[in-house]
Amino acid sequence: MSALPLLYVRMLRYRVAAMVWTFMLLAPAYRAGLEGFSWDYVWAAAALASSYVAATTVNDVADRDVDAVNHPKDPGRPLVAGTASPRDLHDLHVAAALLALVAASFVSTAAIALTAVSLAIGWTYSLAPIRLSYRTWLAPVALALAYVAVPYALGLAAAGVAPSPRDAFFGGALVALFVSRIVLKDFRDRRGDAAFGKPTLLLRFGKTATCAVSLAALALGDVLLLLVLRPPLVLAVVLQAFVAAIGSRLLALWRASDPRDEQLAIGLGARMGNGLLLSLLAWLVVSAHGATAAEATALLASLAAVFWLGYAAVLARPADAVIAYKG
Repeated sequence: MSALPLLYVRMLRYRVAAMVWTFMLLAPAYRAGLEGFSWDYVWAAAALASSYVAATTVNDVADRDVDAVNHPKDPGRPLVAGTASPRDLHDLHVAAALLALVAASFVSTAAIALTAVSLAIGWTYSLAPIRLSYRTWLAPVALALAYVAVPYALGLAAAGVAPSPRDAFFGGALVALFVSRIVLKDFRDRRGDAAFGKPTLLLRFGKTATCAVSLAALALGDVLLLLVLRPPLVLAVVLQAFVAAIGSRLLALWRASDPRDEQLAIGLGARMGNGLLLSLLAWLVVSAHGATAAEATALLASLAAVFWLGYAAVLARPADAVIAYKG
């Protein structure tokens, strides 16, 4: 049992965890401006972290053979790497599920219900007889619910804000942007998916169709954001610049013939997607707290510069880029 905390950290894949927490924070930022510190946000973040660990542990056991092909010796997959046993992951799964529910109980009854939904999605995604991960169209929908809709609703619960029709449009935009990103995971995993008959969008319909679905979801998310936010010019320019960068990486992905070039395009697109979300979060928070137009513009410009400088550096020297995209 002493190794469980370390295993917990390993199974909490920080890139995805950070994205999930961002979706959680966007809800109160949009509705209430994240007005001051609240322990409810900490407990909600802990509930999301533990429910995600519960999901990754059950998925790693269910997909052990597939992961052995797609992620051999990956330290992020301890079962495949041989640093953990199925029993270890089972014990961690039970502990993480209980921790998730306990953390949610410090927020509200609604938070407990949402966490239970998140855990249920994790089970039905990976386990028979439903096994949504083997359902071409339901797999990305299930992940969007678990990674975007539930965290967003949990953010509202932590803020003590009741859902409204506005959330359907704003949350829908975030879901669409996530779907644009998650369908590209199939590129990374296609060798193992093909070996074990996983009917992913990429394997069933091909590269062009997958890129088209991603582009359509990106465009839908972009339009919904513009309609619901009616952003000032500076924010609109920043958002559209990020969307254009993501779209250009989709084009690069479609044209690429080498797997490394594909992963580089996907990774860069994901990074610019993070830039879009963080820029949006920053603008919502500072605007709600009375920042002047000049102050908000300076913050957005600084955030955008960080992401764009990294983007330009990788494009200038793609051969030196380290592929770290985990999807």
